[in-house]
Amino acid sequence: MIDTIKEHLAEVEKFSSSSKDEIEAFRIKYLGKKGLLNEFFAEFKNVPNDQKKEFGQVINQLKNTAAEKVNELKAALASQNTAVGQNGDLTRPGEPVALGARHPISIVKNRIIDIFSRVGFNVSEGPEIEDDWHNFTALNLPEHHPARDMQDTFFIQTDPDILLRTHTSSVQVRYMEENQPPIRTISPGRVYRNEAISARSHCFFHQVEGLYVDKDVSFADLKQTLQYFTSEMFGKSKIRLRPSYFPFTEPSAEVDVYWGLETETDYRMTKGTGWLEIMGCGMVDPNVLQNCGIDPETYSGFAFGMGIDRIALLLYQIPDIRLLSENDVRFLEQFKSAL
Repeated sequence: MIDTIKEHLAEVEKFSSSSKDEIEAFRIKYLGKKGLLNEFFAEFKNVPNDQKKEFGQVINQLKNTAAEKVNELKAALASQNTAVGQNGDLTRPGEPVALGARHPISIVKNRIIDIFSRVGFNVSEGPEIEDDWHNFTALNLPEHHPARDMQDTFFIQTDPDILLRTHTSSVQVRYMEENQPPIRTISPGRVYRNEAISARSHCFFHQVEGLYVDKDVSFADLKQTLQYFTSEMFGKSKIRLRPSYFPFTEPSAEVDVYWGLETETDYRMTKGTGWLEIMGCGMVDPNVLQNCGIDPETYSGFAFGMGIDRIALLLYQIPDIRLLSENDVRFLEQFKSAL
């Protein structure tokens, strides 16, 4: 009988498992009410007197070893379950990291900034809540000027002199007030106009306006700068300038780029002409220079402005401008591969 108990002792010492059911079956086998230990204790009365001492010692050793083994395995199992609960199954393959996406407005804005930075233009920014002087009056739009009706403005009710800027030309005014020529800057930003929201227009959108002021700046400099931009931005260098009117530039022009008529989309975008309007421009009006503290007899300059949203719609063939501000993840995920 002692040899049998010693065999079970060796079996207990070798036993190992990470299964809760197997550990419980092991415990019942040895430590349960009907387990082997109780059977061995029941046999104690039948053991010869000269063997009782050794028999008792072996049974107690088996009992203690079995109890320690059960506690050890249960502790290891509990530790394993805690680790899985906190960190998941560490043996599972890692989940791929989801990459974010740049907004198409940011993509186009960054490209425009990069293109003009190569020819010496810096970036200037200003407040979106503006005053009448910087948004209108300094730009040759005095009070009651009819051209103010071209831009339906959001005014702050408590102060009619405060408004949401209608263009980023106000940033150029602030820049000229604080800096003397030579000036070469672009001003990207969000602007606001009280317009009906549709697939082609919104009450807020994004612009980037450029300004170059120095001695002997001519219209030819303006044309060459814009030709460089269209070539870098669209890969198309053929442009035309049509006479137009802006209160803060004289002469003024609209800029068209020849998009071509190679596809059905080209016909639709250009209405069958091949030409696509992309921005307005002109020579800075002397009154604007004077309002900003720059001598128009010594300096001249040109300015231009374009809608970032409009260019994004063209480049990515987006049919509805409202998609740019609705934060639809399905739409934004399409630009993950864009720089």
